[in-house]
Amino acid sequence: MEAAVPTFVDVASLNRSSFPEGFIFGTASSAYQSEGAANEGGRGPSTWDTATHKTPEKIKDRSNGDVASDQYHRYKEDVKIMKYMNTDAYRFSISWSRILPKGKISSGINQEGITYYNNLINELLDNGLKPFVTLFHWDLPQALEDEYGGFLSPHIINDFQDYAELCFKEFGDRVKLWVTVNEPFANSLCSEPYTASHYQLLAHGAAVKIYKTSYQATQKGLIGISLHSHWFVPFSDDKEDHQAAKRAHDFMFGWFMKPLTKGEYPKTMQSLVGNQLPNFTEEQSKLLAGSFDFIGINYYTTMYAANMPNPSSDHPYDNISQVKLTNERNGIPIGSRGASPWLYVYPRGIRELLLYIKREYNDPVIYITENGMDEFNDPTLPLEEALMDTYRIDYFYRHLYYVSAAIKDGVKVQGYFAWSLLDSFEWGGGYTKRFGINFVDYKDNLKRYQKLSAHWFRKFLEKH
Repeated sequence: MEAAVPTFVDVASLNRSSFPEGFIFGTASSAYQSEGAANEGGRGPSTWDTATHKTPEKIKDRSNGDVASDQYHRYKEDVKIMKYMNTDAYRFSISWSRILPKGKISSGINQEGITYYNNLINELLDNGLKPFVTLFHWDLPQALEDEYGGFLSPHIINDFQDYAELCFKEFGDRVKLWVTVNEPFANSLCSEPYTASHYQLLAHGAAVKIYKTSYQATQKGLIGISLHSHWFVPFSDDKEDHQAAKRAHDFMFGWFMKPLTKGEYPKTMQSLVGNQLPNFTEEQSKLLAGSFDFIGINYYTTMYAANMPNPSSDHPYDNISQVKLTNERNGIPIGSRGASPWLYVYPRGIRELLLYIKREYNDPVIYITENGMDEFNDPTLPLEEALMDTYRIDYFYRHLYYVSAAIKDGVKVQGYFAWSLLDSFEWGGGYTKRFGINFVDYKDNLKRYQKLSAHWFRKFLEKH
């Protein structure tokens, strides 16, 4: 059944022309969440394949990404959807184990995987879309986890560098925007946070070094990293709560930005965690400082931060930072809620965050690499109703308004990627939540339908 296309979508006061010439608009996805074809085309297993199959009880609906949104087989259709939306670019990730099934060059390159990504990249370019490629979006080859514990070992640095270099060699003639690692903060929280984040940073630095010394001059691309980035508002006017908000920023964002700009960890972290935090050698500090052409920001929500001198949280992050994070104050939520329990809508936070980064971290070039909201999957809802996501349009409109305001304030934002192109596998939430701008019918052969937000983007991004 075809869904009706709305005849009118209001983008009167904000549209593409509200942003600088050359500003890039796109949508985003990740390999494990969208690709499917987990056991096809020579792909090796990743840690997410293992986790979802060995411990399905940890996924809300006991699902997995074996098929996901099946983009592996439907990429041409999906590129047409992007073109319909008038987007300029597509941010996607490469499945490390699809091109290196055992994680290492020495264990064999899977040419079929390389062919798939070449086909996707060429299809994008043929339709006027720029490929924006993430090298690591949490799906580590299981072979490296089994051999040495993945990002808990320094061995990962060389293996990641080799994998990155293979991608630069194979795709860099056409890919001009690279992200090394997506959200090292979120990825490291699932492990031993200081060790895992330390080696993610060093792996990032090694990949950037090889790109800048051997490929950037001829390929003329840019390389950066994408960071998990809530904004934190002091719970009260008390000085202690203002300091708590600063600590929260240091623990979520400064944890990575300080090494990337100064080659060291924030002093607030060093004083609170002591010897749990590995030190950088002088050589490593030089490798990291300035090791990016841009910073990717993944922003969804804002939280209140209160001082917590006697930690009592269920979350180890709160206990270590001595910050109590909450979504409400005096019983009033900070904003309306999405389907994810952590996602409260606070559009102003994106401008505050962008200004903070400009002020605190040497005014870097920034891409918004993720921004979006979810709704609950309701299989009883008629298709017409499921496609009427007016709340998502409101979310995008208001966040884009504040991004535009930040640009007018001098922040060097050069692109915006809405999360996500399609409904897909939402990690621990499985398929119980939908972030997609386009609806995937899980009951009918994964058919795609444009939600109202897809039509809104089409109108918003019309070139006048």
